[in-house]
Amino acid sequence: MLFDTHTHLDAAQFDEDREEVIARAVEQGVTRMINVGFNRETIPSTMKLAETYDFIYAAVGWHPQDAITMKDGDLEWIAELCEHKKVVAIGEIGLDYYWDTSPKDVQHEVFRKQIGLARSLNMPIVIHNRDAHEDVIRILREEKASEVGGVMHSFSGSWETAKMCLDLGFHISFGGPITFKNAKQPKEVLKQVPNDRLLIETDSPYLTPHPFRGKRNESSYVRLVAEMAAELKGISLEELAEITTKNALERFGI
Repeated sequence: MLFDTHTHLDAAQFDEDREEVIARAVEQGVTRMINVGFNRETIPSTMKLAETYDFIYAAVGWHPQDAITMKDGDLEWIAELCEHKKVVAIGEIGLDYYWDTSPKDVQHEVFRKQIGLARSLNMPIVIHNRDAHEDVIRILREEKASEVGGVMHSFSGSWETAKMCLDLGFHISFGGPITFKNAKQPKEVLKQVPNDRLLIETDSPYLTPHPFRGKRNESSYVRLVAEMAAELKGISLEELAEITTKNALERFGI
């Protein structure tokens, strides 16, 4: 009973075999997935997946890399979609200082607007944070994101950053990087995250876990993430799956 809390099954990388990819995930014990739509192109395809499969849910939001493309009316569009019974979060939203595709001030504005929307709708948020730990935490605090909480997706920060996120009421989600041999920090952070705030994900088709690193990721590989997380926590795979699935169901109100 595994829950992949962050995937992009609508990505072009799956155009040739999407149904088979989803079937493989089910065969590996993945009972639920959250597909994430993050811009004008991926939000409609995400909604279609959620409406097609009972066990696929949707998160919708505007990615920081695409912040500069957000137009008047897009926030209202997201708000309308949040009324859909399969939409369980606003995201992925946040800051990305690695890819220079949207100016920082534009990213900040779009991030703040979406936190405000989440608070008005009482929806959890899914945070994308790349090389922007300090500003992400500051904006989450200033915009009172603790009122709704959410998920720190594909967490890559230090334990000090994780503690600040936990204090704000967020869950911490880990993906393929915890299986990398040289990934000392994510492994150490995962060990310290309280069991009741832990989530797992793939972020497929990206961040493929070992031993498939370098190839296309898919939701069935969340089992590899779960196996490593269970090993790091010193518990069985079954217990890890039960804990993280329960956390996800509660966090997303499913």
